[in-house]
Amino acid sequence: MSGTMLLGRYGEALAAEYLRKKGCRILGMNFRTRLGEIDVIAVEVKLRKNAAFAEAREFVTFAKRQRLAAAAEEWLQKNPQKLQPRFDVIEIYAPDGVDTKDPDIRHWENAFTLD
Repeated sequence: MSGTMLLGRYGEALAAEYLRKKGCRILGMNFRTRLGEIDVIAVEVKLRKNAAFAEAREFVTFAKRQRLAAAAEEWLQKNPQKLQPRFDVIEIYAPDGVDTKDPDIRHWENAFTLD
């Protein structure tokens, strides 16, 4: 597994644990379609070493939001839910990668809509 892939999995695991501690239930992880992918269902995870270049949420571009929406629609067709879905972004800053002792986790609820 490449370093980038390992770092991505680490970020996804941190985000899932963070959400669990907030009382959330994880419905699925790493859902991939030909249209896009979702790291943690209802949450898009971005991990950066720091915010020097740009904050991680800024990387969730319009095109990325469209791919997320398409993937979410496909997932919801296969896994109907009674609750209204929303799109959150979790930023994780880990200056030392997987060796970071206390990563900075920022949760942006309702980070974007599809309007």
